[in-house]
Amino acid sequence: RVHLTPCSRERLVAQDWFHRFEGAGLDGVIAKHESVTYQPGRRVMIKVKHARTADCVVAGFRWHKHGPGTLVGSLLLGLYDDAGALHHVGVTSSFPMESRRRLAQELAPLRKDALASHPWQHWTEMVDGAVRMPGGQSRWSAGKDLSWEPLRIERVCEVKYDHLQRDRFRHATAFLRWRPDKRPADCRYDQLDVTPPAELAEIFRVRPP
Repeated sequence: RVHLTPCSRERLVAQDWFHRFEGAGLDGVIAKHESVTYQPGRRVMIKVKHARTADCVVAGFRWHKHGPGTLVGSLLLGLYDDAGALHHVGVTSSFPMESRRRLAQELAPLRKDALASHPWQHWTEMVDGAVRMPGGQSRWSAGKDLSWEPLRIERVCEVKYDHLQRDRFRHATAFLRWRPDKRPADCRYDQLDVTPPAELAEIFRVRPP
C-alpha cells in the first residue's frame, strides 16, 4: 500500500507526529518551506530525528580498514538482559583519525587475557540466536570482515542513539564520553526508552477496502 505523506503548517501537529510516528518505525519528521521540492545534492530540508542516550559496555572493537593494528574502527557495545546475558547491541564509530590511533593505545591493556573470561568467547558456537553476538552475518554485512578484538569487561561509554529496533540500535551510535563512574553490570536494557508500537494504517487513518 502507498501512503501520501501528510504535511502541516501547525507546530503542535508536527510535534504530535514526531512522537507518534516513532512507534511505526519512522525516524522523525522533515521540516521545509512549503514551496520547496526535493533537490538532489542540496540541503533544502531539515531532518528532525529522535536522539537518546545510553550507557553501554565496551566489550570489544574492530580495527579500521586503513589501519589494522594501529587504528580502532569501531567499538562493540553490549547491554545486559534480566538473565545477566550480555548482548551485542551495536557499534559506535564516530571518531576522528587521531582519536582512533589514541584509542588503540588506550585499549591495549584491556586486550590482555580478554577472551579467557569474555561472555562472547563462544559466540561462534551459539547458532540458535539466543544471545546476539558480534561477527554474525546479516544481509547488510555479507562479504565484510567482521573479525573483532575482545576487551576485558571494564569500560563503559555513553552513546547517542536514534532508535531501538527490537533488541539492538537501528543505526550506528555516536560516542559521547567515557563513564568511569558506571559499573558494566549496570548497563542494562531497562535503561532504554521503549516506544509503544503503532500501525501505519492507524497513523495515516487509512481504512482497509
